[in-house]
Amino acid sequence: MKFLKFILSILIFISPANANTIFYLIKIPNLEIYDNKSVNGLKYLKAMKPFNVGIRDNNVSCFNSNEEDIEKKMPLIEKNLNKYSSTFISKINLKYVVLCENLTVSQINTAGVPNPKTKTLIIDIKFNEKYFERVLHHEIFHMIDETHKEIFLYKEWENLNSQEFEYAECSTCSNRLGLSLLKENKGFVTEYSMSTPSEDMAEVFSFLMINKKMIENRALVDPILNKKILLIKENVLKVHENFNFD
Repeated sequence: MKFLKFILSILIFISPANANTIFYLIKIPNLEIYDNKSVNGLKYLKAMKPFNVGIRDNNVSCFNSNEEDIEKKMPLIEKNLNKYSSTFISKINLKYVVLCENLTVSQINTAGVPNPKTKTLIIDIKFNEKYFERVLHHEIFHMIDETHKEIFLYKEWENLNSQEFEYAECSTCSNRLGLSLLKENKGFVTEYSMSTPSEDMAEVFSFLMINKKMIENRALVDPILNKKILLIKENVLKVHENFNFD
């Protein structure tokens, strides 16, 4: 009986200690380890309670999910994130994946929040099921972009478009929000890809990771899209020469 009490006391002590360590590392409260045995070294964390971080005008908030919902979504998350090798994950400064729901930035709903400085990607596990897998890769691209600004040059990307086209100043100040595949290409895959160069790159990358054959077929009749695909492939391979889009 004394031994059992001793074990229980250790477990009680370790749980808050882990939570404190996590907060010290990534500055997000109310998290605990969900899984730290992924094939590529990613550590999955879950929110125990709602959290709110950041400055007043640019805060990130998210709510905790129940265990059953996380367990249902984890196979899909791992299937997609396991496409990235441990070497590549290291090169884009990603280590922690935070699982929660109803994720917002400045009260605007979003699928994910990447932060290479804290090696963290926050994911809304309840984001639109139709686009969920693709947005995982979309957010991964933002990690790639943020850690390799010297490779992904926005001006070079903008020059691929027709001279008449202009991006918005920011993704949140644009009404181009649609994530559905456009019927007419004209160099863009979704309405959202027309918001900013960064979002355009992320959308092209996400389609390459989820439906490579489809987007490459569309590029056969869309010279601008074809150039964008080639540039994304070329630049990602500069990040990691063994990267595999298949």
